[in-house]
Formats: sequence, structure tokens, C-alpha cells
Amino acid sequence: MSGGAARPLLVVEDAWCRIPTARGVVEALGGVDLELAPGEILGLVGESGSGKSTLAKLLMGVVAPGASKAGRVVLDGVDLESLPPEQARRIRGKRMGMVFQDPMMALNPVVPVGRQITEGPRFNCGATREQARAEAVELLGQVGIPEPARRLSHYPHQFSGGLRQRITIAMALACRPDILIADEATTALDVTVQRQILDLLARLAAQRSLAMIMVSHDLSVVAGRTHRTAVMYAGRIVECGATARVFDAPRHPYTRALLEAIPRMDQPPHARLATIPGSTPDLARLGEACAFAPRCARATDCATRPAPPVVRDASGGALRCHYPLDEAR
Repeated sequence: MSGGAARPLLVVEDAWCRIPTARGVVEALGGVDLELAPGEILGLVGESGSGKSTLAKLLMGVVAPGASKAGRVVLDGVDLESLPPEQARRIRGKRMGMVFQDPMMALNPVVPVGRQITEGPRFNCGATREQARAEAVELLGQVGIPEPARRLSHYPHQFSGGLRQRITIAMALACRPDILIADEATTALDVTVQRQILDLLARLAAQRSLAMIMVSHDLSVVAGRTHRTAVMYAGRIVECGATARVFDAPRHPYTRALLEAIPRMDQPPHARLATIPGSTPDLARLGEACAFAPRCARATDCATRPAPPVVRDASGGALRCHYPLDEAR
């Protein structure tokens, strides 16, 4: 799913991830194609369980125990999946950083934050102890930690939730990566701090010419902050395009349903919020038809037809739907 004329920095081709469970094999990802251009910010949205975090972790080389994966993850022309695991890990450690949803889960509670920030530069980038410490102090200052040199010796519990998330951002940036993946990076924070963290990520991306993938179930997070938006459902990308186009003229019924479910300030008091009927599908029982068909008012015969193929347009957008919204029914 192309991001335009610029040579892609990251290319994902036909990415699959299957996880064995007691209920059967869960198809967490079902053939994902994605591109990310240098300096581009991509929003990755969808309901919980749609595969967003699985895709983000697969890009970082992390999958669930016992899971099988397939497809290509090409970073700046190098297919990471074809390399020995240790070589791929080092490339990812240098060139890709990730900010996780819960900073207390991402940080080791019994290790000072300074040591946690310096581990990446020392082991992945060959920095000396002094170089890594100087970089850590600079990073903590850039992400807004007061008295950064003094606080290197502090432990995670000595920081507030918002400051802990700033520390995980510093850790993700410690090796000066080309790509930053923010996986629901503000979900565990209150609304005021959420905006501060989002603004910080956008500012750092601009300052460092970072490409970024912003993963969220909240469409308001990616609105106005991303160049393109990809919408995921049941482990597949069902729509992708310029963010303004996706928000103003969604083509997939699921995308429109997500947008209609956002509360609006201009709604009358006590108005009933829009919801999407039904529930997300069981990924161990997907079958061959369109996964969204049971919840889609336009899908009169989709349940008996094979899942739709991906159709790309000249602007770099992509759509996976038998009956897009710009076609009459």
C-alpha cells in the first residue's frame, strides 16, 4: 500500500502470523501489505483485536510463543526475515524503536532508568559508557524530564505515569532510529497527559526526521497528526490512504462505522451514540468470506463470496471491499 513517490523506507509484503491456541489456530495477521516512506507518519487504527499490536510487534521481530509467521519485512532494501535472527535483531535495535502502551510494563522496576536507556546504545550501537550516559542525559532533557542528569539514578516508581512514558520514548530513541513505532502509547494516561505525549512524539519526529507508525484504537489520536491512515480489521488492512481522505470520504463501511462512533460536540444532549452492530470475529474461525460481512449492511451476499482482493488506486490508496461506499447498492 504505497505511500507515494518517495522510495519506501519500510516495506511489508504478505505478512502472516498464526498463533496456536486451545480453540485452534488464530490467524492474527492475514496477509498484510504496507509501506512507510522516510519521514512519514502513518496511523494504524481499528478495534481491539484487529491485529494492530501484532503487526507492530512483528515489525520489531517479536511474536507470541509458538507462533508462526511468514512474509517479508524489508527495511531500507534489506529483507530482515531472510537474515540470521541475531543480525536482524541488531539491525532492528539500531534502526527501529518502539514505545509500548504501559510504561511500567516496558520498564524494569528494579533497574535505574539511566541504565535502561544506555543499554541500547552500548550493546546495539557500540557506544562507550560515557557516550551512552551523555546521550541519555540529552534525551531525558529533550523529552521533558527535569534535572535529567540527577534523575538517571532514579527508579521507575519514582516518576509519574506521564514521566515514565517520556522515559520509554527516550529509550526508543536512544540509538537514533529511522523508524519509531508508538503502540497505543497514550492509552494508560489521562487526557491532559495524552495530548502532551502526542505533541512530544510529533515534535521529536519532525526534529529527528523520523518515520513513525502511530498505533491506536482512537481515531482522534491519528487525526491531524498523520500523513496516511491504515484501517485494520480481523488481521487485515481493509482501507489505507491519505488521512484527510480517509476521514472525509471513507470508502470501506467499517471505516465509516468507526468514524460515526466517535462522540461529537455538535450532537444534541443525551443523543444515542452510534455503535457497530455485532462483535469482532473469532480469528480462529474466520473462513474464506469477508470478515466484516456479518456486521455490514451492504454485505447482502458477501458471506457466500470469497474475501475481496486489495484494490489500489493512483494516489497510493488501497481498499479491500466488495461494495465500497462510492458505489451504489
